[in-house]
Amino acid sequence: MTETVGTTSGRGKKAPRASRPAGLTIERIHTTAGVHPYDEVTWERRDVVMTNWRDGTINFEQRGVEFPSSWSVNATNIVTSKYFRGAVGAVERESSLRQLIDRVVGVYHRSGLENGYFATDDDAEVFAHELTWMLLHQVFSFNSPVWFNVGTTSPQQVSACFILAVDDTMESILNWYREEGLIFKGGSGAGLNLSRIRSSKELLSSGGTASGPVSFMRGADASAGTIKSGGATRRAAKMVVLDVDHPDIEEFVETKAKEEAKVRVLRDAGFDMDLGGADITSVQYQNANNSVRVTDEFMRAVEAGTDFGLRARMTGEVIESVDAKKLFRGIAEAAWACADPGIQYDGTINDWHTTPESGRISASNPCSEYMHLDNSSCNLASLNLLTFLGDDGQFDAARFQKSVELIITAMDISICFADFPTDPIGETTRAFRQLGIGYANLGALLMATGHAYDSEGGRSLAAAITSLMTGASYKRSAELAGVVGPYEGYARNASAHQRVMRKHAAANDDVRTFPASSGIHKLATIAWKDCLATGERNGWRNAQASVLAPTGTIGLMMDCDTTGIEPDLALVKFKKLVGGGSMQIVNQTVPRALTKLGYQPEQAEAIVEYVGEHGHVVNAPGLHPEHYEVFDCAMGERVIAAMGHVRMMAAVQPFLSGAISKTVNMPETATVEDVERVYLEGWKLGLKALAIYRDNCKVGQPLSAGKSAKSSGGGEKETVTVVEQRPIRRRLPKKRPSETVSFTVGGAEGYLTAGSYPDDGLGEIFVKLGKQGSTLSGVMDAFSMSISVGLQYGIPLEFYVSKFSNLRFEPAGMTDDPDVRIATSVLDYLFRRLALDHLPYEKRAQLGIFSADERTAQVADQYGETVDVEGLRQGVETEHTGPVTPAGASKAPVEVGSSTELLELRMGKAADAPLCMTCGTKMRPAGSCYLCEGCGSTSGCS
Repeated sequence: MTETVGTTSGRGKKAPRASRPAGLTIERIHTTAGVHPYDEVTWERRDVVMTNWRDGTINFEQRGVEFPSSWSVNATNIVTSKYFRGAVGAVERESSLRQLIDRVVGVYHRSGLENGYFATDDDAEVFAHELTWMLLHQVFSFNSPVWFNVGTTSPQQVSACFILAVDDTMESILNWYREEGLIFKGGSGAGLNLSRIRSSKELLSSGGTASGPVSFMRGADASAGTIKSGGATRRAAKMVVLDVDHPDIEEFVETKAKEEAKVRVLRDAGFDMDLGGADITSVQYQNANNSVRVTDEFMRAVEAGTDFGLRARMTGEVIESVDAKKLFRGIAEAAWACADPGIQYDGTINDWHTTPESGRISASNPCSEYMHLDNSSCNLASLNLLTFLGDDGQFDAARFQKSVELIITAMDISICFADFPTDPIGETTRAFRQLGIGYANLGALLMATGHAYDSEGGRSLAAAITSLMTGASYKRSAELAGVVGPYEGYARNASAHQRVMRKHAAANDDVRTFPASSGIHKLATIAWKDCLATGERNGWRNAQASVLAPTGTIGLMMDCDTTGIEPDLALVKFKKLVGGGSMQIVNQTVPRALTKLGYQPEQAEAIVEYVGEHGHVVNAPGLHPEHYEVFDCAMGERVIAAMGHVRMMAAVQPFLSGAISKTVNMPETATVEDVERVYLEGWKLGLKALAIYRDNCKVGQPLSAGKSAKSSGGGEKETVTVVEQRPIRRRLPKKRPSETVSFTVGGAEGYLTAGSYPDDGLGEIFVKLGKQGSTLSGVMDAFSMSISVGLQYGIPLEFYVSKFSNLRFEPAGMTDDPDVRIATSVLDYLFRRLALDHLPYEKRAQLGIFSADERTAQVADQYGETVDVEGLRQGVETEHTGPVTPAGASKAPVEVGSSTELLELRMGKAADAPLCMTCGTKMRPAGSCYLCEGCGSTSGCS
């Protein structure tokens, strides 16, 4: 077959049908002949009313939408508000999931027929039914642009990830600004490498000194921030990459760390530096992720402790030599201080490049999973791995493989009808047909099968599944090449493409198998064998097949517990209920895991009840300590170590065409040396990209006092400007207003006197408890004095409330205060009372502290004057598609808006996550991005 047979050179253009071989024969996987997928599910009508968590205002409302009864409230809300097309309230507005799926699947069906993908019309119908069934049952999802655009009057943009190019000319730089703006306007993200721009240490042709790439980053950053604040539903997502041998590399490395130091100084001076604050716009470089592109030569120089040459952009000559180990330390120090820059390993990336004759891979999309040619795009889709886990605890690898092959077929069809934001991107994508199939719910799958995330068995299972996914994808790509032709750039890159396929197959042979992964691995081995044989005859239809994306919004659409390759966030999660309201439940993967591990139902029930109360498994009754690791999460009591995340990434990387969107979480106590170790091990283990996030390294979180840059960073070079801030004591006047409250806690009597500044604000407390001269009385006097001095030095009252409320010690129990009926200790009562008397409602709501009247009003507002307990029970049972809510899983406090906020209450500390710019809910990590559980907005790819 020649290269031109069956290929498409543009939208709607195809070779005559007679010139093509017979198309694909599509077999039924999930559907039954003569029965439409819609007839196999129970449908129901629901009202979608989404409010801003912070002020209660309604930001979206559509009533009477139609969804399967098995879909959760959250998935219903996300799909209705994000993906239904048409003006809200208009007759033409979509109101049923059937309409949405039909709109999208119909286009894929017609385009597949028009472009010769199917052997017969019956095969095309089976394809449409299978696609419909899998979308209906949340087996997989296309990325968001497909749902936004396909089948509408808008341009048929199907890609979420873009890579741009910029050269060393002013025209190219200005075009970069323009192209990024167009992509941001459409809600997508882009990345690019600035290394072609000459450094500030080089001369212009006119004789002047060049500005350097960092200076041009300012303009692009301002543009992204303006477009974001101009009404986009999420922050502009962008990636900026600079090669490690660029003469301005040190300036690039330090940009965000220096800005973070500036933020701290301005915040301490009283400026509003919160996310979205009035003064945050003065901070630069905050709208992009920064990454350094390191070479194998540089990493070997780091290991050897030798010098490394920085090269002029125009001539390639070395204009400066630097200590490689010192530069690497600078990268780690900056990442330790502010989480940027990440690292991309150029040698590994280009060693696995299928089309090197058409250009090097120099950049990535914003989340670092898509890596291919400049001016290209990637169309993503992700499978829900948990839907392939049977009731017997076995992963259905055969059905998984067939599903992958059908989804890859659909993804390739989309390029036939797709539109693109720029002509160069369209030309490259049509010529190389890059796809990005991936998955979500790996963390939930591992837990449900009794595997620890950081374990040999867990990594083996993940590697086998990923290998089967990519092997099946390229096998189908080779089959498609025999039907509609290989990608246009294949002939020039045939040798390189075949070499990379052999590397994937060889890596599959090296996978160490365990009982849970051996069957999957056998199928993967067969798939790679067929892939190589078929590809040798036909070539391949796609230059790239697989990536692991964050799966943010589409993860919510599929009701996934975990996103992408991530482990579970926590064991207790926030869940919305049918008819309104919310509750906290123990993740359903916990009882599945306990069953898999051999626990009896009554043992599992007791453990689940304990988890519901405590949020972790440590000391759970009857749970063997050797099983604790199965329930380790990204946050909480037991967290997965940083190298556990890195090892999981390394296990699956050899089986991906692209890379992995994931941030390696590190504790606040991690050192610069720890960051260096992670970045060095990432290179040795064959990763393509790596980013870290150290807890509390960003402003807006509590900062540790008394740490110098040298002591905490461990190096001689001061990367972060340290400004010593001395607090000033604001003394109370001689005469000040005060209020005394008498109280009893568990039968112990006492008095609380609170003195305030005349212009409002608590300034001192006195607590009388116990007889004068007693040890208890003396301790309370000293405690009161320390709290009073702290208040006068500016420590916020809410900080004390968050620290001392919920402390447990005797005396404890019933009180005589109607607003605080039960206290776990005297301090718990005192600070709840102080919060009620001296903090505004908004701050108390964040702390979960309400007066009796406020709680009564909340219940009445949520459930009516009379609470229908039976109705609530039925609502919960309707919501659950699996077992009913486990014992001990209680209703979440009304001030909680997401799983992250629920986890914060459990942990007693703030999580490093931004607030959603659409609804105000605290987002949760999703790969290297963030996801809002309230409205589905993301900070990156979805």
